[in-house]
Amino acid sequence: MDARTPLRWYFDFLSPFSYLHWQKVKALRATHAIEPVPVLFGVILDAHGQKGPAEIPGKREFTYRHVLWQARQEGVPLVFPPRHPFNPLGALRACIAAGSTFEAVDAIFDWIWRDGRAVDSPEAIAPLLARLGVDADALGSAPVKEALRANTEAAVAAGVFGVPTLQVGGQLFWGNDAHPFALAALQDAGVLDDPEMQRVSALPVGISRRP
Repeated sequence: MDARTPLRWYFDFLSPFSYLHWQKVKALRATHAIEPVPVLFGVILDAHGQKGPAEIPGKREFTYRHVLWQARQEGVPLVFPPRHPFNPLGALRACIAAGSTFEAVDAIFDWIWRDGRAVDSPEAIAPLLARLGVDADALGSAPVKEALRANTEAAVAAGVFGVPTLQVGGQLFWGNDAHPFALAALQDAGVLDDPEMQRVSALPVGISRRP
């Protein structure tokens, strides 16, 4: 796939894995046009009837240790904010109000995950808004709220089930650890076309658990 291949990157500031993946995704700007798409992870989970990792005891603690270990392995500074999970709504709306630019995404991720700062109260987010040049009233404006809703609905319609997700043409690559797979598909679309890839994509379900 060439540089004209559309790349959309779905993310939520709630996700530390999104922060790690962002460091890789933004490096693709040298060769591809990329659209950062802030979405509400909670709404995506609800659409698929799922719980988030931080909502499951045991998995929550493991996930925190795992992402911290990954960050150290990748040489990315990571400090957890005071509480997690937290309400990311203000940060997502601030990103949209700032134009969802690479600079805005960078600043918000760094605020939360590099510097370990909160964004889940008006007082906590005020200095970040000042840094972004965003008025606090913009977070409640109809256009900003509608844009976030539309982003999230578009993600669900595209089949996104988790964050971060990189969309390469019509294919979705979920997770920080799937980045090499996405790069392989970018370099050679045939990676997804071999017979076994096609077979497992249509593999019958053998058993389903009752709800």
